[in-house]
Amino acid sequence: MPNVEINGLDIYYEVHGSGLPLMLIPGFASGIWSWKYQVTQLLEQFQVITFDPRGISRSQISEETPISIAIIADDIAALMDELSLDRVSIVGISFGGFVAQDFALRYSDRVSKLVLACTSFGGKNHVLPSIEILAAFASTKALNSRDRIRQYLTMAFSSDFVTSAAGTVDDFCRLREQNNVPEGVYLSQLASATAFDVSDRVAGISCDTLILTGDRDTVVPMQNSVNLAAAIPNSTLEIVAGGSHMFFVEKDKEFNRIVSEFVRR
Repeated sequence: MPNVEINGLDIYYEVHGSGLPLMLIPGFASGIWSWKYQVTQLLEQFQVITFDPRGISRSQISEETPISIAIIADDIAALMDELSLDRVSIVGISFGGFVAQDFALRYSDRVSKLVLACTSFGGKNHVLPSIEILAAFASTKALNSRDRIRQYLTMAFSSDFVTSAAGTVDDFCRLREQNNVPEGVYLSQLASATAFDVSDRVAGISCDTLILTGDRDTVVPMQNSVNLAAAIPNSTLEIVAGGSHMFFVEKDKEFNRIVSEFVRR
């Protein structure tokens, strides 16, 4: 698939399948690689569009290039223009859920349906994870090393899954190793995520919205999704039993089924 010039940058994207267009927005410091367990299943029903956000993996940028949640949302709008798509359904995971909310608020006429998974509206009412998890994500020491990647990614999986499906966890970690994240890009995304707050505007999201969470999410605790569902008028909350922050990998078939049924409904 090609790189396309968007807002003066070369952004790498992929399109798979046909049918209703479905845009997947990756989580924090992640790119196309993180959707491995979605693309192969969802392409049978949708035109699945994925991309590496600016600065991530194949969408390389200079050190001076700005990065923020709003700017990534603008990149998505420009990508849609390039693909001649007026409207898409959007799935945003974690940090990608922040981008998805910003997009839905500022480009409301371009969203068919919205899926917000393991995310939050931010601000003072955001429910924080443990200090240990916060410290792990805040550190950039040996950022792209094998040990560092496994340290913070395994925290996002449930302990049971790390033990019972070690091969899948290792495969996911290897994909991250193969997709470099520059320190400046990492810190810019982190700063944007820390400052994110649409708590006083999120009620303005007007499209049909599905809010998904796992009841064992230790990175973005489930209560954030409960609060989000209470704030968005046309929303439905679905809680996946035993789901961690990485439940889209751990319980990929269930995640994909729920998303598919909602988008097609």
